[in-house]
Amino acid sequence: MKNFSIRKQIAHLSVVLIALTGVQVNAQDQAFEFEFGSDNTWENMISGKSGEESAIKWINVNTVKEGWTVGEDGVLVNLGHPIGVVRSEKQYENFIMHVEWRHMEAGGNSGIFAWSGADPKGNSPLPDGVEIQMLELDWVNINAKDGVPQPIAYVHGEVWGVGGVVTKPDNPRGERSKSIENRAKGKGEWNTYDVVCVDGVIKLAVNGKFVNGISKSTQKKGYLCLESEGAEIHFRNLKVIELPPGVTSPEQIAPLLSN
Repeated sequence: MKNFSIRKQIAHLSVVLIALTGVQVNAQDQAFEFEFGSDNTWENMISGKSGEESAIKWINVNTVKEGWTVGEDGVLVNLGHPIGVVRSEKQYENFIMHVEWRHMEAGGNSGIFAWSGADPKGNSPLPDGVEIQMLELDWVNINAKDGVPQPIAYVHGEVWGVGGVVTKPDNPRGERSKSIENRAKGKGEWNTYDVVCVDGVIKLAVNGKFVNGISKSTQKKGYLCLESEGAEIHFRNLKVIELPPGVTSPEQIAPLLSN
């Protein structure tokens, strides 16, 4: 445990130096990948072949290797710097996803992108897709404007289209969809997201209850992306169950990337 703590401190220092020295622009040159989580198919599950799941391979888009560590306990630690994403090796269309996450810093920011092209454009370090927000509860206070906290909806699992992907919010807060019940837990506590993505519709359950969603996504097949956005976050027990495909036109599919 002591050696792991020392390695973690060194990794923290490395990613901070990377952020301070502006290596973000070269992060895409760092070719690395790692395995975390698993996927299976619905057909396998109902046929009694649940044991035939496969590990999900994640490929760097524009982050650094030092920022991602999978521990012996299966927990993926992301240190938050530089801002960017890693992506799944393959694209997903219709699926169910389970993931547990916890922020380790007050006001921490992160999320998962579904149906993403995993290819940030312009000056943005983040890609297109449908973002499933993961914010620590104190974010609304830390980012208060003129002493007024941000809307509480930010920190309880908002969902919305980004990077040109358009969605229809179930519970509108502008273009975003907010959870209708506040269920997220704060720093150091594990949260559970269960996400159902089918035919341009996404439904999000936060800690055991469905409270949010979007529909009519203009992009409904693409990569999953894990977000690094400035603060340490932990992920565990990520599982994806692929469902049968739908009627999806070419313009609703993110471009394929080479692996």
